[in-house]
Amino acid sequence: MTAVLHHMDPPSKALLFMEGRAFFELGAFFWTLPLLNRAPQGDGHPVLVLPGMLTSDASTKALREFLKGRGYDVHGWRQGRNVGLTAALQSAMVDQIKTLADAHGRKVSVVGWSLGGLYARQLGKVLPDHVRSVTTLGSPFAGSPRATNAWRVYEFVSGQKADYRDYHFGGDLAETPPMPTTAIYSRTDGVCAWQVCKEQPGALAESIEVPGSHCGMGHNPAVLYALADRLAQEEGNWKPFERTGWRSLVFPDPHR
Repeated sequence: MTAVLHHMDPPSKALLFMEGRAFFELGAFFWTLPLLNRAPQGDGHPVLVLPGMLTSDASTKALREFLKGRGYDVHGWRQGRNVGLTAALQSAMVDQIKTLADAHGRKVSVVGWSLGGLYARQLGKVLPDHVRSVTTLGSPFAGSPRATNAWRVYEFVSGQKADYRDYHFGGDLAETPPMPTTAIYSRTDGVCAWQVCKEQPGALAESIEVPGSHCGMGHNPAVLYALADRLAQEEGNWKPFERTGWRSLVFPDPHR
């Protein structure tokens, strides 16, 4: 179980200002694409990608195209802009995962960016027979929503209190899903306090730290490499991410 971190401050205004790095991270994505194409190849299983708050499938296009190139059957959520969880949205996501799993005869890996990662965790809990793995990108599941610089925006666009947690949809957000779960986070995230985006290590759970911004997670080269590596894990034979060799230069030790 992930410990819930209370009274955590959001990132500083300086880090929030530095979110402009996301533009340069997009450039780095195209520059490093020849190297990224050496990332582990996939086995063709379906992958569902969920966008962050106020964004749509357009924001995850680079990520999805990269994963398609690694051999996965990748899908956006097709629900327009993410303006908060509703009963209709919950039902649509559940139906989409069931449809993908039935069509392929295989479980679905779910990848969620920021708010989308909160959905991904809960979907894994309510659909353990349909979800193969869960990966979150800068998702604040382990603490108060007020540990982010986005909670006021969330309340405005969703019409819901940021402190409200829907225990009917998968239970406690901090509870780790019962399948391989990876939390990718950055200590220089300007939107979410990195401490609340980190998973407690377990038999099927891990955290991977990357350098970079929150808004650039979907095209950050380090994120994409780590994601490809995690999705390529053989079903039923999951192993934690290895930081040996050159990886230790790119991926900081999350336990330091």
